[in-house]
Amino acid sequence: MSDSDPVVLIVEDEPDVAETYRLWLEDTYTVRVAGNGEVGIDALDESVAVVLLDRMMPGLSGDEVLEQIREQGLDCRVAMVTAVEPDFDILEMGFDAYLSKPVKSDQIRDTVENLLERSEYDSLLQEYYSLVEKQATLEATKTSVELEDSDEYDDLTARIDDLRDDLSEMLGGIEDDDDFIATVRELNDAENS
Repeated sequence: MSDSDPVVLIVEDEPDVAETYRLWLEDTYTVRVAGNGEVGIDALDESVAVVLLDRMMPGLSGDEVLEQIREQGLDCRVAMVTAVEPDFDILEMGFDAYLSKPVKSDQIRDTVENLLERSEYDSLLQEYYSLVEKQATLEATKTSVELEDSDEYDDLTARIDDLRDDLSEMLGGIEDDDDFIATVRELNDAENS
């Protein structure tokens, strides 16, 4: 590990779970571990790139930690890693990814890698990916009837469509999804060269 490695903060109240995540990530990232929400808030600073955040913890919950992260304006990506079944309340939350426990090492590694890649995109693209993540999470856990009956889900879908149109226009009017994703990745790679 070097000082230039991205910093991943694990906020998890189960020590064995936190240690497992640390072991999965420590060969690639600088890893910090916080055993509860209060310690997690104290461990946050500008160097933290990704937070893996348990949602249900005694004391300061993951939801409250997430709210404080966003209120402080910290430029980090947050993945909720939790056994809490997602519901429509996630639409109001400022996370970037939602993983349901139990998780496997490749899910954690892929999520951290994707969030680091995403953090390099501009805020419009970050909002788009965050909303698409929420949409996918709801679609994986709710029935089509529940989705059809939800005004919040309709608003989410409309916002995603609007953002995609805005991003497509910024990128020269790309209509095909595969071309859109490829173009965004090429732009990101060019900016990092």
